Amino acid sequence: MSIFKKFIDKIQDEKKDSGDIFASMDGKVIPLKEIEDGVFSEGMLGKGCGMKPSVGEVYAPFDGEVMLITPTKHAIALKNKEGIELLIHVGIDTVKMNGEGFQPLVEEGDRVKCGQPIMTFSISDIEEAGYATTTAIIVTNSEKFPNEFVLITGERKRQESIMHIS
Repeated sequence: MSIFKKFIDKIQDEKKDSGDIFASMDGKVIPLKEIEDGVFSEGMLGKGCGMKPSVGEVYAPFDGEVMLITPTKHAIALKNKEGIELLIHVGIDTVKMNGEGFQPLVEEGDRVKCGQPIMTFSISDIEEAGYATTTAIIVTNSEKFPNEFVLITGERKRQESIMHIS
């Protein structure tokens, strides 16, 4: 491995360990207030954003630990070493699907690396059931990070930065 490659890898690892949160899917990032569910759009669970997915795959948005997978498989909570607690909630009212169309690829307690696949879901199953696919990405303990919250909206690919908190 060249010295240049080691240097680039070190910078990328440091970046992934910061307050950056990377896109957990390909799609369009929207402001929190545009999510079609008041619990999310009014910030009741914390600061964050929505994503309108273009593909039914979810990836870890940072290095961390899987803290929770809902019994209905539509949501995963992660925590990184900086203490950021992040909820990835796929779809609006998809709890009513009782897990149909959702497949977690990790288990509670697993350590994950940024960009690692953590869930798949069926966009068509969600839409056929009459639900929106908008995915809420919420920092559930955002009150612990009051200094800065930056959101990058628009089309993003997985592992592109979408939020920065400090």
